[in-house]
Amino acid sequence: MSELPFRSVLVANRGEIAVRILRTVKALGLQGLVVYHAADRDSPAVRAADIAIEITGPTPVAAYLDGAQIVAKARAAGAGAIHPGYGFLSENAGFARAVAEAGIVFVGPTPEAIELMGDKVRARNFVAERGFPVAPSAIEDDDPASFNERARAVGAPLLIKPSAGGGGKGMRIVRDLAILDDEIVRARSEGQRYFGDGRLYVERYVERPRHIEVQVLGDAHGNVVHLFERECSIQRRFQKIIEESPSPGLTPDERTRICEVAAGIARAAGYRNAGTVEFIYGAGEFYFLEMNTRLQVEHPVTEEVTGLDLVAEQLRVAGGAPLGYGQEAVTSSGHAIELRLYAEDSTRDFAPTTGPVLIYRTPAGVRVDSGIVEGGRVTAAFDPMLAKVIVHGADRVEAIAKADKALADLVLLGCRTNAAFLRRLLADPDFASGDMHTGLIAEKPALAEDPPLDEDQMTRLLAAAALSLRTMRDAADAVPRLHAAMGGWRN
Repeated sequence: MSELPFRSVLVANRGEIAVRILRTVKALGLQGLVVYHAADRDSPAVRAADIAIEITGPTPVAAYLDGAQIVAKARAAGAGAIHPGYGFLSENAGFARAVAEAGIVFVGPTPEAIELMGDKVRARNFVAERGFPVAPSAIEDDDPASFNERARAVGAPLLIKPSAGGGGKGMRIVRDLAILDDEIVRARSEGQRYFGDGRLYVERYVERPRHIEVQVLGDAHGNVVHLFERECSIQRRFQKIIEESPSPGLTPDERTRICEVAAGIARAAGYRNAGTVEFIYGAGEFYFLEMNTRLQVEHPVTEEVTGLDLVAEQLRVAGGAPLGYGQEAVTSSGHAIELRLYAEDSTRDFAPTTGPVLIYRTPAGVRVDSGIVEGGRVTAAFDPMLAKVIVHGADRVEAIAKADKALADLVLLGCRTNAAFLRRLLADPDFASGDMHTGLIAEKPALAEDPPLDEDQMTRLLAAAALSLRTMRDAADAVPRLHAAMGGWRN
């Protein structure tokens, strides 16, 4: 990486992605900087960085969204580049532009590409105008006065989506057009609350769809390659839980076709750096969903099957270097699965949980990208994702077996997680066979419930709980009065 025009990289993020980026930055011999709010003072990212810079805000999240403060801190520290990770400011065109204007390299696409592809409506129009497949839809911006009428004409079932949305927020499925007007009002309100933008669009909802996405990578010299697809159909409330590559639902011809379409979209947009083109797939057909103009949470899946370090590739491209290889040089080997470890209780509708990290042990022999440390605390200040467990096998059967063993070996005490729920998912017959769709978890509510304890398990747990009580321990450790009266006598 001696050709890079910068010698230091500031990570404008936190948690596991900050740790993961710093790992590559330091492996390349670069200086790693990270910003942090006081809530993250003792986090793994702060410990991993060469330089940690405190930022402030009315809330922890507000601090990480304060682009002006972060750019000022980066300039003061002499940072040569800023990597935004995912979330927070990663798809903020204004932030990308401010970074460049400050004379710092932004590790991501151009502000123009973020503005084009980051807006779901603009991106969809751009893709449709160039002949790529999109689902039947109606866009509010085209004619706000007739939006409800045009949405009704698309036909049920419909999916209402905020134009500036992400992470499933504000999305609503409408199967009965009689309630369409009310659902539009609710979706608009949620879009305004979450994103400050109430604009909407609707598209035909594909029942029992698969969610397939394709990793793309482009440079400043017009070269674009795809790095194959990821299956992201296992979701709850439109949030991904398990991702894998390759998709078990595509034929070789379908794989080639969807990957080439993704690369074609990126090429048409003049896209630079890492990005992901997402599709809805069903009954042999696929439609463009959106493009994420950043590194994805699930990028390790692609790294495991291709052998590429996507952060290293991002840094090379951001430094102006050409990719240096064509599509034929990118190969995929074996099968990879990523499981997202969330601080949440599946038995209470996946409600977020909090608590201390009393004991934390990660499984040996597999990759774990983690943002927590033993002795720390899980709070409600941030997203509930704690870590990602990533496995690679010769085939899907081996990868599933490795994933299950990794979850069985993982120990986190003090905060309830979804680890047991993930193991139930892996054991589900439909998942095991690859017969998946985005509504699988909703169709199988029993998966979210803990199995009932048998009498022997209950007895053992009650005994362990009783023996852990202070009064019981004091009684067990106490010396009976008769024995104590014997003093130091020995037989």
